[in-house]
Amino acid sequence: MNGIVALTQTAKKTRDHKSSVIQDIRDAIDEHDALYLFSFENMRSNHFKDVRMHFREADMEGKSSRIFLGKNKLMQIALGRGPEDEHADNLRQVSKLVTGNVGLLVTSKPRDEVEEYFANLVQEDFARAGSEAPRAVEITADMVATHPVSMMEQFRKLGMPVEIQNGKVGFVGGKTEYVVCKKGQSLSAEACKILVHFGVKVAEFRVSLICRWSDGEFEMVE
Repeated sequence: MNGIVALTQTAKKTRDHKSSVIQDIRDAIDEHDALYLFSFENMRSNHFKDVRMHFREADMEGKSSRIFLGKNKLMQIALGRGPEDEHADNLRQVSKLVTGNVGLLVTSKPRDEVEEYFANLVQEDFARAGSEAPRAVEITADMVATHPVSMMEQFRKLGMPVEIQNGKVGFVGGKTEYVVCKKGQSLSAEACKILVHFGVKVAEFRVSLICRWSDGEFEMVE
């Protein structure tokens, strides 16, 4: 029986974990002044780590803010979906908006400080495959020539028409540029790898506030 876990035991642990998350959210709401629902684009764990660290710093009352991510259904249950089961007045209005890539920030930091922080939070990053190109990107012959000839085969595998010209990497046929992507185009895995090779960041990590709740008052955040 060593190493064997009964399914009933696993199910109980899962239920206990979910109940714990729900209670954590409710406790955080009770302990802080305000709750924000936010959405995010181009999430990277290293970027969001900075956000967590910022709000982990204690406020004037010695309280650390709490952030909850990735458990939309549990967040909805914790907040409540209707007047009969909402944890506090008007939290159901927040719950209705919990969909897609969103999270909760529960904090006692001043409102202007919170909103200014997120308004200024924009970090460039490399795009992921499947994302939409926000602009056209072209690689020039001069950019290609700075790479060692050992990169030629790798560039070819990524679809770039290159060859060795006078001991340097160049475009076949004397072309002066190669279009990696056009604006609005879905980026392929190959295109993303090319952008990384040339250090071109076209994605932006952003966090946008959707709404705010405090002491029973709900409002959208513009």
